[in-house]
Amino acid sequence: MPTPREHEAGEPPGGAAGSREQFAANLRRYRTRAGISQERLALGCGLHRTEISLLERAGRDPRLSTIVRLADCLGVAPAALLEDVD
Repeated sequence: MPTPREHEAGEPPGGAAGSREQFAANLRRYRTRAGISQERLALGCGLHRTEISLLERAGRDPRLSTIVRLADCLGVAPAALLEDVD
């Protein structure tokens, strides 16, 4: 088992980086299925379009409140944005 310092040096495959990538892919998938743009989703959720872009590119970790807000706007359960569907 890696020490905390070893964990910081490199993320394991299922670690935080993997979760961020999965969230990004799910967010993009549900948004495009709904047929809405990043800008329209952002407006509907009270976020900025660049926030949606960063989240979809896994450039930022979402806050729990953001996950819930996005799920509500997309009409899905918050867990759906976190699920591993591959």
